[in-house]
Amino acid sequence: MEITEKTNIQVKDLQFTPFLDEAVISQKVQEMGKTIRQEFKDKNPILISVLNGAFIFTADLMRAIHIDSEVAFTRLSSYEGLNSTGEINTKLGLTVDLKDRHVIVVEDIIDTGKTLHYFLGLLQKLSPASLSVAALLVKPDAITHHFPIDYIGFNIPDKFVVGYGLDYDEAGRQLRSIYQLVS
Repeated sequence: MEITEKTNIQVKDLQFTPFLDEAVISQKVQEMGKTIRQEFKDKNPILISVLNGAFIFTADLMRAIHIDSEVAFTRLSSYEGLNSTGEINTKLGLTVDLKDRHVIVVEDIIDTGKTLHYFLGLLQKLSPASLSVAALLVKPDAITHHFPIDYIGFNIPDKFVVGYGLDYDEAGRQLRSIYQLVS
């Protein structure tokens, strides 16, 4: 079945309604890429993609930057199903030297900020030349751990979303648009 902008979808046992269309997301990623390109020209930044959710955003953002850059991956987790467990698990560590490098952490969504706050603290100890954060989605009403978010795609309400790399219990990542949980 082809999903249109007005069609609710089911992911596992939950219903979701369209929230951010693929074209709107693409335009925002291009805008973010242009800003990063201007700020990091001739600096060869390294983008650290937080798996699994940010892999699609990272690929699109890296292509939108249009400058020499590198990518590395880490896997941090604090969610099971719809809820945070409150514990941060590093399942895949970094294998690159970040000393004196310009680092941009690429995150799909920032909820409370606890996981990224923890990770940024670890990265600071590795002496990067600069440390920035690019997030596709930010939930300002949910943030409890504050830190600078340098590049924000969309501020969204504190609702559960899937698609464009975001998942519900590992399902729904492949969706081209972002859908919000029907409450």
